[in-house]
Amino acid sequence: MARAEDSGLDPGSIDLVAVAQALHWFDVDAFFAEAGRVMKPDGLLAFWCYQNCIVDDEIDPLIARVYADVGEFWPPERVFVEERYPHVVTPFEERPAGAFEISIPWSAAQLINYMRTWSATQRYMAARGTDPTAAYEGELRRAWGDKPRTVRWPIVLRVCRNSET
Repeated sequence: MARAEDSGLDPGSIDLVAVAQALHWFDVDAFFAEAGRVMKPDGLLAFWCYQNCIVDDEIDPLIARVYADVGEFWPPERVFVEERYPHVVTPFEERPAGAFEISIPWSAAQLINYMRTWSATQRYMAARGTDPTAAYEGELRRAWGDKPRTVRWPIVLRVCRNSET
Protein backbone atom coordinates (compact mmCIF):
# COMPACT_ATOMS: atom_id res chain seq x y z
CA MET A 1 0.00 0.00 0.00
CA ALA A 2 1.30 3.44 -0.89
CA ARG A 3 0.18 7.03 -1.07
CA ALA A 4 -0.99 8.33 -4.44
CA GLU A 5 1.73 10.98 -4.25
CA ASP A 6 4.50 8.39 -3.78
CA SER A 7 3.40 5.10 -5.34
CA GLY A 8 6.75 3.32 -5.53
CA LEU A 9 5.89 2.13 -9.04
CA ASP A 10 8.56 1.96 -11.71
CA PRO A 11 8.97 5.03 -13.92
CA GLY A 12 7.15 4.86 -17.24
CA SER A 13 5.42 1.59 -16.35
CA ILE A 14 1.73 2.51 -16.29
CA ASP A 15 -0.71 2.88 -19.19
CA LEU A 16 -3.59 4.30 -17.14
CA VAL A 17 -3.78 6.09 -13.82
CA ALA A 18 -7.39 6.18 -12.59
CA VAL A 19 -8.78 8.12 -9.63
CA ALA A 20 -12.40 7.62 -8.60
CA GLN A 21 -14.03 10.10 -6.20
CA ALA A 22 -10.72 10.82 -4.45
CA LEU A 23 -8.66 13.52 -6.18
CA HIS A 24 -9.87 16.14 -3.70
CA TRP A 25 -8.08 14.25 -0.90
CA PHE A 26 -4.67 14.33 -2.62
CA ASP A 27 -1.84 16.82 -2.64
CA VAL A 28 -2.72 17.45 -6.28
CA ASP A 29 0.62 18.88 -7.43
CA ALA A 30 2.57 16.01 -5.85
CA PHE A 31 0.10 13.48 -7.28
CA PHE A 32 0.39 14.89 -10.80
CA ALA A 33 4.18 14.76 -10.55
CA GLU A 34 3.98 11.10 -9.48
CA ALA A 35 1.43 10.26 -12.19
CA GLY A 36 3.69 11.84 -14.80
CA ARG A 37 6.65 9.86 -13.47
CA VAL A 38 4.92 6.46 -13.60
CA MET A 39 2.88 6.89 -16.81
CA LYS A 40 4.23 5.62 -20.09
CA PRO A 41 4.58 8.17 -22.89
CA ASP A 42 1.04 8.70 -24.18
CA GLY A 43 -0.29 7.10 -20.97
CA LEU A 44 -3.63 8.32 -19.68
CA LEU A 45 -4.81 9.85 -16.44
CA ALA A 46 -8.55 9.67 -15.78
CA PHE A 47 -10.14 11.18 -12.73
CA TRP A 48 -13.79 11.40 -11.92
CA CYS A 49 -16.32 12.09 -9.24
CA TYR A 50 -20.05 11.73 -9.04
CA GLN A 51 -22.42 14.55 -8.22
CA ASN A 52 -25.32 14.48 -5.79
CA CYS A 53 -28.09 12.16 -6.93
CA ILE A 54 -31.12 13.41 -8.81
CA VAL A 55 -34.50 11.81 -9.41
CA ASP A 56 -37.10 14.28 -10.69
CA ASP A 57 -38.72 17.64 -9.94
CA GLU A 58 -40.85 16.13 -7.17
CA ILE A 59 -38.13 14.26 -5.26
CA ASP A 60 -35.06 16.45 -5.85
CA PRO A 61 -36.18 19.23 -3.47
CA LEU A 62 -36.55 16.67 -0.67
CA ILE A 63 -33.05 15.31 -1.31
CA ALA A 64 -31.77 18.90 -1.33
CA ARG A 65 -33.37 19.59 2.06
CA VAL A 66 -31.68 16.56 3.64
CA TYR A 67 -28.40 17.56 1.99
CA ALA A 68 -28.75 21.09 3.39
CA ASP A 69 -29.61 19.81 6.87
CA VAL A 70 -26.36 17.83 7.06
CA GLY A 71 -24.38 20.46 5.17
CA GLU A 72 -22.19 21.60 8.05
CA PHE A 73 -21.01 18.01 8.50
CA TRP A 74 -19.53 17.60 5.01
CA PRO A 75 -15.74 17.84 4.98
CA PRO A 76 -14.51 21.09 3.39
CA GLU A 77 -13.02 19.17 0.44
CA ARG A 78 -16.56 18.21 -0.63
CA VAL A 79 -16.90 21.62 -2.30
CA PHE A 80 -14.41 20.54 -4.99
CA VAL A 81 -16.70 17.67 -5.94
CA GLU A 82 -19.79 19.89 -5.87
CA GLU A 83 -18.05 22.40 -8.12
CA ARG A 84 -16.91 19.63 -10.52
CA TYR A 85 -13.14 20.00 -9.94
CA PRO A 86 -12.84 23.39 -11.68
CA HIS A 87 -9.75 24.32 -9.67
CA VAL A 88 -7.77 21.35 -10.98
CA VAL A 89 -5.22 22.33 -13.60
CA THR A 90 -3.27 19.34 -14.86
CA PRO A 91 0.20 19.40 -16.40
CA PHE A 92 -1.08 16.96 -19.01
CA GLU A 93 -2.91 17.32 -22.30
CA GLU A 94 -6.67 17.33 -21.60
CA ARG A 95 -8.74 15.09 -23.85
CA PRO A 96 -12.46 15.30 -24.51
CA ALA A 97 -14.56 13.04 -22.30
CA GLY A 98 -18.18 12.15 -22.81
CA ALA A 99 -21.07 12.70 -20.45
CA PHE A 100 -21.77 9.79 -18.12
CA GLU A 101 -24.03 8.95 -15.24
CA ILE A 102 -24.83 6.16 -12.85
CA SER A 103 -28.50 5.23 -13.12
CA ILE A 104 -30.48 2.71 -11.08
CA PRO A 105 -34.16 2.05 -10.33
CA TRP A 106 -34.78 2.36 -6.60
CA SER A 107 -37.55 2.40 -4.05
CA ALA A 108 -38.00 5.22 -1.57
CA ALA A 109 -36.52 3.00 1.13
CA GLN A 110 -33.36 2.45 -0.92
CA LEU A 111 -32.90 6.20 -1.43
CA ILE A 112 -33.45 6.91 2.28
CA ASN A 113 -30.97 4.20 3.24
CA TYR A 114 -28.47 5.63 0.74
CA MET A 115 -28.80 9.13 2.25
CA ARG A 116 -28.09 7.57 5.64
CA THR A 117 -24.73 6.36 4.29
CA TRP A 118 -23.54 9.87 3.42
CA SER A 119 -20.51 10.71 5.53
CA ALA A 120 -22.18 13.98 6.53
CA THR A 121 -25.28 12.10 7.69
CA GLN A 122 -23.13 9.77 9.77
CA ARG A 123 -21.30 12.75 11.33
CA TYR A 124 -24.62 14.48 11.99
CA MET A 125 -25.97 11.39 13.78
CA ALA A 126 -22.79 11.04 15.85
CA ALA A 127 -22.87 14.70 16.86
CA ARG A 128 -26.61 15.14 17.44
CA GLY A 129 -27.82 11.64 18.24
CA THR A 130 -30.66 11.79 15.71
CA ASP A 131 -31.18 10.67 12.14
CA PRO A 132 -31.72 13.73 9.89
CA THR A 133 -33.44 11.64 7.21
CA ALA A 134 -36.22 10.69 9.65
CA ALA A 135 -37.74 14.17 9.40
CA TYR A 136 -38.26 13.67 5.65
CA GLU A 137 -38.96 9.96 5.44
CA GLY A 138 -42.78 10.12 5.50
CA GLU A 139 -42.93 13.00 3.01
CA LEU A 140 -40.45 11.29 0.71
CA ARG A 141 -42.29 7.96 0.80
CA ARG A 142 -45.64 9.65 0.03
CA ALA A 143 -44.16 11.61 -2.87
CA TRP A 144 -42.28 8.58 -4.18
CA GLY A 145 -45.20 6.15 -4.27
CA ASP A 146 -44.88 2.38 -4.58
CA LYS A 147 -43.14 2.11 -7.94
CA PRO A 148 -39.40 2.33 -8.45
CA ARG A 149 -38.00 5.62 -9.71
CA THR A 150 -34.73 6.12 -11.51
CA VAL A 151 -32.00 7.64 -9.35
CA ARG A 152 -29.10 9.20 -11.28
CA TRP A 153 -25.66 10.44 -10.33
CA PRO A 154 -24.01 12.65 -12.97
CA ILE A 155 -20.34 11.77 -13.43
CA VAL A 156 -17.65 14.40 -13.89
CA LEU A 157 -14.88 12.77 -15.92
CA ARG A 158 -11.62 14.35 -16.98
CA VAL A 159 -9.12 12.50 -19.14
CA CYS A 160 -5.54 13.61 -19.79
CA ARG A 161 -2.72 12.24 -21.92
CA ASN A 162 0.89 12.19 -20.89
CA SER A 163 2.45 13.92 -23.87
CA GLU A 164 5.92 13.96 -22.28
CA THR A 165 8.35 11.50 -23.83
